[in-house]
Amino acid sequence: MASLSFWMNNVASVMNQGFGATIRAINGDHECNGKDPGRVQSRINLFTQFCNQLGVALGDNLSC
Repeated sequence: MASLSFWMNNVASVMNQGFGATIRAINGDHECNGKDPGRVQSRINLFTQFCNQLGVALGDNLSC
């Protein structure tokens, strides 16, 4: 239940701002602003693969 609460309070409101906004909302303190660019790029790569497999557009703002 804590996970759902975190999602609703921190992530759901930024879903329309692109994948990068979700990275920032979930792991921004640890990964964004150059703290762990390799991990951010890995997330972007996986997101890109999933979108390609599902045939959906990536959207804008992929990185935090």
